[in-house]
This record gives sequence, C-alpha cells and structure tokens, in this order.
Amino acid sequence: MLVGIPGLEHEHIWISIPFCILYILALLGNIMVMVVILMSTRLHQPMFILLSMLAFNDGLLCTSFAPKILSIFWFDARAISFTGCLLQMFFIHSFTSIESGFLVSMAYDRYIAIYKPLRYNSIITIRLITRLVIVFVVRAVVLVGPCLVLIKKFPAFKTNVIAHSYCEHMAVVKLAAADIRVNSIYGLFVAFTILGVDLLFILLSYTMIFIAVFHLPSKDTRLKAFNTCTPHMCVFLSFYSMAIFSFLSHRYGKKIPPYVHIIFSDIYLLVPPMLNPLIYGIKTTLIREETWKILKNIKNNCRTRWNSDEKRTCHKI
Repeated sequence: MLVGIPGLEHEHIWISIPFCILYILALLGNIMVMVVILMSTRLHQPMFILLSMLAFNDGLLCTSFAPKILSIFWFDARAISFTGCLLQMFFIHSFTSIESGFLVSMAYDRYIAIYKPLRYNSIITIRLITRLVIVFVVRAVVLVGPCLVLIKKFPAFKTNVIAHSYCEHMAVVKLAAADIRVNSIYGLFVAFTILGVDLLFILLSYTMIFIAVFHLPSKDTRLKAFNTCTPHMCVFLSFYSMAIFSFLSHRYGKKIPPYVHIIFSDIYLLVPPMLNPLIYGIKTTLIREETWKILKNIKNNCRTRWNSDEKRTCHKI
C-alpha cells in the first residue's frame, strides 16, 4: 500500500494539479524532440541521436511512476503488488542511472565542442554513442538488479504500508523485519558509484570548458559559450542536488518532515525530464528550425486539405 504524501492526504487533489501539468509537459516535450529528430535528416547526427535517446529515457522515467502517483491522488488507488513494486523500483532507479549517464555524455559533448572543435566529428561518432548507451544500460541493470534480489531474501516485513508515493529502495527496505545493514550499505555504494562518479566527471568537464571559454579571444564567442553551458549546468545542479537530498534524507534526515522529503523525491523525477527538452531541444538552433518547419508543413497540409474539402462541398451543392 502506497501512502502518497503522508500528512497531506487531504490536499492530494490540489497537489495532483502541478504534478499532472509537469508530467504532461515532460511527456509532450520529449515526444516532440524524438519526433523532430526522427523526421529531420539534418538532425541525424551523433549529438542529436544522443539527445533523442535522452528524451526517450526521460519519457520512460516519468511514466514509470507518475501515472501511479496520479491514480493515488485522484482515485485513492494505493494498492500495488509486491512484484509490481519491485518492478517499479527497478525501472525508476535504472532510468535514473541511465539519465545520469546521458547527462555525463552531454557534458562530454560540450567539452569536445568547445575544447577540441576541429576534432569534434572524429571523436563524437555514432559508434561512440552506441557504446556509451550500452555501457549505461548494462551499468544500471548490474548495479540496480541486486537491490531487488536482496529485498526478496527478506523473510518477512513489519507492515505492507510504504510511507511514500512510489516504491523507493530504502522506503521498502525499512519495512523489513530483519537486519537491513547490507541493503543500506549496498544502496550507498550504488548511489555513490553512479551519482558520485558521474557528478565528478561532469564537474571536471565543465571546469575544463570554463577554462577554455576564458581563453577565447572574442567576447561575443565567450558569451555565446556561457549562454550554451549555463542552462546545462542548471539541469545538472537541479538533478543531482535533489537526487542527493532525496537519497540522504531517507537515511539521515529524521528531523525533515516526511512530506518535504517525498515531494522533493517526486519533483526530482519530474522536473529534469520536463526541463531537458527545453534546455537541450528548444535552445538548440537546428532543432528549433526543424520544429518550426514541421509545424509549418502541418499547417500548410491542413490548409490545403481544408480548401480541397471546401471545394468538393461547393461542387456537390
């Protein structure tokens, strides 16, 4: 049984409104990015293919938990099977791990574009992107999978009520009527292996980027580079800060009200998927141009069809 947001049950309907808006924006934004990249041959390049994969992962990430949360808010559908709970946990943590890997890749892409622009096309290739995606997926499965195995080994649970809005690892582990130290230690290991290492690589990449930017001769070029990198940094900081807060507050945040922790946990899974299409998609000139071109073609096709239907109707009359 999932509680939703404990302490704010009477406000679930109102809380559901921003959650639903964020989910719809995230879903529509990522679908738009994938469709535009798929339809435009100009965007069949490694960077944009990586961006489409990020959009695909974002759509899966928010869909793995948002419909269940909204069903709790709207219909009080709190029940979830044990297997369903483990699957939701696996998908949420796996997609989060893959998301972190894609953010590292985007940071590396910006580093090469600014630090080694003449070698960009020879370094960032389809082959490299394919290998990175395989590594991220394998890493997620290998590190997150044992969490489910360890949970299934518990002989019994103290209760079946999870004080959370989705099946988060530690929220489920705390219900066990057994020693949970191994699970807690392994959870910390996975978190710091994924979030810690990825965040270190991102900070290193952007340190090198800003050093390179400061050495650029033209002021306009420096401003353009900063305008490109600053929104990316905002995405990284929002994702990793909320992820680390959510992770550590489960273990050490006893004085933090449960609803604060849970709202942050939900937001950190919804806000980055909603922001990524804006930061990486709409702000990219080529994607913006291709989006307007597709919308213009749709508008022209609709107008042509409308005129032809109107002529047919007049002819019949």
